[in-house]
Amino acid sequence: MAVVVLASASPRRAELLRRIGLAYEVVLPQVDETCDLPAEEAVAALSRRKAEDAAARRPGAVVIAADTLVVCGGSVLGKPNDEEDAFRMLRSLSGTAHTVFTGVTAMRGGDAITRVDSAAVRIRSLTGAQIRAYIATGEPMDKAGAYGIQERGAALVERVEGDFYTVMGLPVCLLAQMLERFGIDILL
Repeated sequence: MAVVVLASASPRRAELLRRIGLAYEVVLPQVDETCDLPAEEAVAALSRRKAEDAAARRPGAVVIAADTLVVCGGSVLGKPNDEEDAFRMLRSLSGTAHTVFTGVTAMRGGDAITRVDSAAVRIRSLTGAQIRAYIATGEPMDKAGAYGIQERGAALVERVEGDFYTVMGLPVCLLAQMLERFGIDILL
């Protein structure tokens, strides 16, 4: 089987690859993550940049990279800059639905596939005290939209329409299908 490289520092993405039994190495991407494209295009472009960077450093490996953004009311919510930014984001998400976009790229050499998946998420109405208490856990600080659906943030989420793993940052079913192109079948 080919060497698989995860081009991500995300512990959540690493956990998902472990859960599906995929052996991998981590190569931290060294790319500029600023992107002035609409969210759906941005996550595709950023996942591709990350994959290309890692592929250049690990020729011949099958590289997996992803990027996630949250869009609420037309505003893109990336990772919060500080606690006040996290509070602002969570306040805007409180009692509303938003869309999570995750772009994922799988590539080997010059052969690459990039796909984007989305899911609609509804966050329950939260008080200021609840938001501050959640921020105090530290959990929101490294996550797009300032919440993690797989951890304490699960208590914020009323409903998800779409792939749960897209919200977590790596659409596993979509990725498994993409990897088949490179001779990696998760189910065999």
